[in-house]
Amino acid sequence: MESNLEVLFTPAEFSALQPHGLAGVDCVVFDVLRATSSMLTALANGALKIYPVGAIADALALRGSHPGALLAGERDGVRILAAQTGGVDFDLGNSPREFTPERVAGREIIMTTTNGTRALAACRGARRILPGAFLNLGALARRIQAERSRRLLIICAGTFEEAAYEDVLAAGALCDLVWRQFDGGPIADSARIARRIFLDAGADLAAAMDQSRNARRLLGVLELREDVAFCLRRDMLEATAELREGAVAL
Repeated sequence: MESNLEVLFTPAEFSALQPHGLAGVDCVVFDVLRATSSMLTALANGALKIYPVGAIADALALRGSHPGALLAGERDGVRILAAQTGGVDFDLGNSPREFTPERVAGREIIMTTTNGTRALAACRGARRILPGAFLNLGALARRIQAERSRRLLIICAGTFEEAAYEDVLAAGALCDLVWRQFDGGPIADSARIARRIFLDAGADLAAAMDQSRNARRLLGVLELREDVAFCLRRDMLEATAELREGAVAL
């Protein structure tokens, strides 16, 4: 990566992120609907740490060394159940509304999702790895500015192997907030594209979700439809989180 500000739109680009190429790079990962929104909500509500893992088997194995941890995650958008694990129902799914203080305060969480945890893992070797969401967008921008990040790579977790509109909107919103910080150096076309998409559509995020396959899918499920509006709330959280030594924490 040669640009000071760049966006990766799809999981198909993750394979290009070799650890030796990320030294000195700050990475922000957006999985707006819903993994990073859920992580940030959980931490804001008192969770101690979140361990993101890729596979269900990895989550179950890690719980062996963290017996008090909650298991959280989804496949096809819904909570992982015993039929998928060989006998263990996960404690939580991937709805940020589940991660209430009553459920998560003082607890560690092991989480596996379809794309979000994979996107975080792809950033290994970066100077910083920051999960992001609309929920803490302003705080995230302020941290990037305060720490004088010189190279910022924004990762859109996507849907399966494709781009996700809501993640691109969030990436564009963050680009817009930090644009002056990077305007003196090379900015990748991908960052310009993301910012333009946000500027064209970001005034009404709820209406923009008509273009999001993820949002339409969630809106069609009665018990999940409220997640969309929840995840689109801007600047509800002042905290930022970072992935360090395998765990996301404040």
